[in-house]
Amino acid sequence: MKWKNKRLLKSVLSVSLCATIGFAALTISTATQASAATEKAKELISYGEKYIGTPYLYGAVPYMTNSFDCSSFTQYVYDNFDINLPRTSIDQALKGQKVAKSYLSMGDLVFFKTNGYGISHVAIYAGNNKILHSANKGVEISDLNSSYWKSAYVTARRVIS
Repeated sequence: MKWKNKRLLKSVLSVSLCATIGFAALTISTATQASAATEKAKELISYGEKYIGTPYLYGAVPYMTNSFDCSSFTQYVYDNFDINLPRTSIDQALKGQKVAKSYLSMGDLVFFKTNGYGISHVAIYAGNNKILHSANKGVEISDLNSSYWKSAYVTARRVIS
């Protein structure tokens, strides 16, 4: 009887050890992916910040850098990091994974209703409640907690993985 109990104990310990090692490997892998996504987001925002001051032009020609509208700006910036986005903010709002406002991470796309017709503006979440976007004054950083952007907020999507 003792021999069977020792064998059972060894089996249970072996299974537990394998599960622990597997969980640790998964945790390390997930942490590494999250770290890589954070670094990519920082690089993306830094790249986008180079265009601060570039004029706004509604319907700007995609991939031209002399002017941007909101969605041509996000499309251009993300494309430089091999993330393909559609041309319009409405179509961009269908990409990636939905993210709650309280869980925004740098590099998430943030969508707004700035007129009476649903989603009409897109920005890049830059961290610390700031957004990087092309608006009437051109490419700029704005405060997501300002009364204007706070009331216009609709949703956010994560496209960096």
